[in-house]
Amino acid sequence: MRVVFMGSPEFALPTLSALAQSPDHEVLAVFTQPDRPAGRGKKLAGPPVKALAVELGLPVLQPEKVRSDEAFEQLKEFAADVIVVVGYGQIIPQRIIDLPEFGCVNVHSSLLPKYRGAAPVNWAIVRGETETGVCTMKIVKKLDAGDVLLCRKTAIGPDETASELTARLAPLGAELLLETLAGLEAGVITPQPQDESQMTYAPMMKREDAAIDWTLPAAEIHNRVRGFDPWPGAYTTYRGKRLQIRRTRMAEGSGEPGEILATGEALTIACGGGAIAATELQPEGKPRMASAAFVNGYRPQIGDRLG
Repeated sequence: MRVVFMGSPEFALPTLSALAQSPDHEVLAVFTQPDRPAGRGKKLAGPPVKALAVELGLPVLQPEKVRSDEAFEQLKEFAADVIVVVGYGQIIPQRIIDLPEFGCVNVHSSLLPKYRGAAPVNWAIVRGETETGVCTMKIVKKLDAGDVLLCRKTAIGPDETASELTARLAPLGAELLLETLAGLEAGVITPQPQDESQMTYAPMMKREDAAIDWTLPAAEIHNRVRGFDPWPGAYTTYRGKRLQIRRTRMAEGSGEPGEILATGEALTIACGGGAIAATELQPEGKPRMASAAFVNGYRPQIGDRLG
């Protein structure tokens, strides 16, 4: 197939790479987000997809708004058979959806109709799901509501973080996309409408979502630490400063919510029910560190309170 690829984040890289290496497909161009200021120096930096596309020698276009007439005319000139979309970051307008013969095919990191939206991996973990996956679907005007083409499931590990799960799902999405395009071209895939009654939403994360409420049960706090990794990073306060809890495991113990129960290789903290052991923390203005390093540097005492 003649393919135009639209994507931006690291999650999209395996799919772009697989398309570029496939003898069955020709990647005509890559559309990605414009360069943005990044880092402390606020220097302009392109999205991960741009760097890979340049490395692969593919034409790169970065329209500020994909709904613009200029972007539409550029896409029209490519005369693609299909547009593949993986985390592009902009809403695809109907006139672009209607351009290619096989429409716009999206790789989405959830088992639709669950977790439509910007952060499906994060919210699946935060809400305690033990299974997720990737789906390919036809893009329609309504967000993530198009007919599902193919899905692949995977278990979520009890201590797996959002960044770890995303890294596992990305190559699964690439494999599924190639399978989907082959099936569409052969006419052997029957698109399945989503069951709207089963729909859940995974909105864009906000920094305040990651504030730890120590009155919650330990399992919920553990899930939030895992789900908000690496950004915005679950956080509390200690001695008047922000303290991010970067990695945890379930632990034994009880006490007042937020109370430090034990120090050492892990900082054991009481929750609304049960306790968690924080094995990696990040004090305000400092890098991530193991719990033992935090204990040596900050000398927390049993009975101290977080939050």
